[in-house]
Amino acid sequence: MTYFVVSPAFSSDNDLRELSFYTESYPPANYLVDNKITGYSVDILLAASALVGEPVTLSQITLQPWARSYRTVLTHGDSVLFSTTRSNHREELFNWVGPIVDIKVVVLARRDANVKIDDPLDMANYRIGVIRDDIGEQSLLSLGVPRDSMQEASYVTVLAEQLMKKRIDLLVYSERAAYWWARQAGIDPDLFEAVYVVQEGQVYFAFNRETDKSVVEKLQRGLDMLKKKDESGNSRYDEILEKY
Repeated sequence: MTYFVVSPAFSSDNDLRELSFYTESYPPANYLVDNKITGYSVDILLAASALVGEPVTLSQITLQPWARSYRTVLTHGDSVLFSTTRSNHREELFNWVGPIVDIKVVVLARRDANVKIDDPLDMANYRIGVIRDDIGEQSLLSLGVPRDSMQEASYVTVLAEQLMKKRIDLLVYSERAAYWWARQAGIDPDLFEAVYVVQEGQVYFAFNRETDKSVVEKLQRGLDMLKKKDESGNSRYDEILEKY
């Protein structure tokens, strides 16, 4: 007698489709358009997971302020934070998949302010706008910049407006994303200039430490497949980035 085993659509154990993903408005990596989450990091996640047969859907992704997403993934298993800058401070806090892309965290000032920063501690003489728990804030603290020099916010548009109104003197954030947000707030990015590079690095998908390692490895495998070049030297990964 022959027996047939019917497999379920997917197993609830160690499956990318059972994870919860958390992110913030951080364009063009991840942001909302008509109440739909989009961006190159989102597209990369969906495509990489599909390549290993466990396609993540938009319903698994929650977009909320960075500090809340950061704390959620630190404290909840089977959760993933992106796009997350990998740093010494964070290295042992998460398991990492990536890199997604390169990133440059800079100190922005108004051009007409003629600010000069030669040493990180020079920033202690200014009012510095940061996003709570963002890599910019964490990098400044690791460089010895006192916390009482910093003014925290949850949204970059708030900081950009404060910078233009001279309520803060400096804004620390990813250069590409800061300029994008400035345009969204109706502010000409050319009014700002980068006066110091805080950190250059790469952003990743950061998994809660308790998440099964096999799931982490699956997404890494999918991302590696996505980046694989064809005979013409192109990849699906390149095509996604070119869209943004």
